[in-house]
Amino acid sequence: MAIATVLSREQRGIDAPQVRVEVDIGSGLPTFNIVGLPEAVVKESKDRVRAALTNSDFQFPSGRITVNLAPADLPKEGGRFDLPIAIGILSASGQLTDARSELQECELYGELSLSGELRSMKGVLPAALAASVARHPVIVPHINAAEAALVRDCEVIAARHILEVCAHFDGADRLGLYRAEPPTIARTVLPDLGDVRGQPHARRALEIAAAGQHSLLLIGSPGAGKSMLAQRLPGIMPPMNDAEAMEVAALRSIAGRPLKPSEWRARPFRSPHHTASAVALVGGGVHPRPGEISLAHNGVLFLDELPEFERHVLEVLREPLEAGAITISRAARQAEFPARFQLIAAMNPCPCGYLGDANDRCHCTGDQVQRYRARISGPLLDRLDLHVYVPRVEFKSLREPSGCREASVEVAARVMRTRELQIQRQGACNAHLDNAAVERYCTPSAAGLGVLERAMQHLGLSARGYHRVLKVARTIADMSGGPQIEVGHITEALALRSLDRQGVARAV
Repeated sequence: MAIATVLSREQRGIDAPQVRVEVDIGSGLPTFNIVGLPEAVVKESKDRVRAALTNSDFQFPSGRITVNLAPADLPKEGGRFDLPIAIGILSASGQLTDARSELQECELYGELSLSGELRSMKGVLPAALAASVARHPVIVPHINAAEAALVRDCEVIAARHILEVCAHFDGADRLGLYRAEPPTIARTVLPDLGDVRGQPHARRALEIAAAGQHSLLLIGSPGAGKSMLAQRLPGIMPPMNDAEAMEVAALRSIAGRPLKPSEWRARPFRSPHHTASAVALVGGGVHPRPGEISLAHNGVLFLDELPEFERHVLEVLREPLEAGAITISRAARQAEFPARFQLIAAMNPCPCGYLGDANDRCHCTGDQVQRYRARISGPLLDRLDLHVYVPRVEFKSLREPSGCREASVEVAARVMRTRELQIQRQGACNAHLDNAAVERYCTPSAAGLGVLERAMQHLGLSARGYHRVLKVARTIADMSGGPQIEVGHITEALALRSLDRQGVARAV
C-alpha cells in the first residue's frame, strides 16, 4: 500500500505551523503507532479513529499502521489531528481512491467522536489565517465554520461527519463552500458615562485616557464610583478596525472562547478577581495559553482593588505594559502572545478606605497607609500614566437631572477625532510612542519645558515619568486642537499624576 499525506496545522502561540500527516500501512502484525512528538491527547486518537472508521462502515486495515506527524521536532497536541489521520488511513488503504491529489492542496482539522461525527476544536481561526496565506482550502467541523469564515480569503468547507468528508473527496457528494454573513460592527449596549454623577475631574481623566490610550489609576473611598467609571471606558473608545478585531478573535479562539458576531470590533473588557494567579493574568501552563492580559489585547484590563492582588502577580505586568506582548517559556516550548492592553486600576487610599474623606472617618496611622500603598511597587506605579483621586460624591450631585451630564456618545465623538489626529500624524496613539517619537512629536514650548524641568527637580520624576508626562500633555494638546504642547497642557498632565504631586505648586 502507498503512503498517504494529509495537511493539517498545529497551534503554537498565535501561529499555526504546517503539519504533514503521513500514513504508511505495511505488512506485519497489526499495530498502530503515532510518531512525531505527539502529546497524550494525540496518542489517544488511535482509539477514536479506529472506532470512528469502524462505526462508519469502513474497513480498518489489519496491517502495521505508522502515522508520522512532520516536522518531528514540533510538539503536537489536541484532537484536531483525528480527521486528517482517519482520512490518511482511508487513502493509504485504497478506500479513498480519488483523493490523493486533492489532499495535497487541502487542510483538514477536527476531532472525531466514536460515531464519526466531527467535534469542535480550539484555535481554528489562526489555522484558517495561515491556510489563507498558503492558499489552501480548509475542511473544518461545521460548528467551527463561522469562526473560520471570518478570514475573508480562506475557502472554508464545513462537515458534520467523516462520511461527508469521504463523499466529498470521492466526488459522490461534493461539499460547497461555507457562506457566512460578513461581521458587522457590534451593537452591544454598553454602560453609559451619563450615568456617572458628579466627578468632573475623574471624567476628564477618563476621556484623556481613552483619547491617548493611557493607563489610569483611580484612587478613592468606597462608593465613590471608581469601578463605575472604569466600566464605562469601552463605551467612549473607538471600535476596533478589522485587523485589530481579527487579532482579538484569534486569541479568543486559542483560549476556547469563540467570538460572537455581536461582539465583532467591540473592545474587550477584562476584569479578573484579585485572587487571580500570575499564570491566570499573563498566561502559561504546560501548553502555553493566553492569560487575561492577552484576552484584553486591543481593549481594557481593569484591576479593581489593586493592592489586594499578590505583589508578585502585579510585578509580571511590568514588561507587557512596555512591550505590548508576552513571551511564555517552558522547557519544551515557547509561545508569544500579543498583549497591547490599556490598564485601568482602582484602589482605596488606605486600609479603611476613607483617608482624605470630608467626614474625617479614617483612623489609619501613617505606617498603616504606607504599608498598604507599598503593596504596589514603585516601578509599576511609574509605568502608569495617570493617577487620579476620586472624591466622595456630594448629595447635590446625586440629585442632578440626567440631562445635565454628557453621554458616552458625545465623549466618544471627541475621542475619535483625537485618535484620528494621532494616527494621521504618527501612525499610533500617543501612549505607544517610543522615545524617538516622543522627541519628534511631543516637544513642548520653552515655557512648558521650564515648568517640566522644575517639576522634575521637585518631584523626582524618572526618565520614564518624564516621557509619560510628555505623552499625556501631547494628548491634552490634541484634544484642545493645539499644534504644540503649552504650559497649560504640561501642568494638567502633572496634576493628573496625583501620587507624584507633592511640590507641583512650587514647580509651577
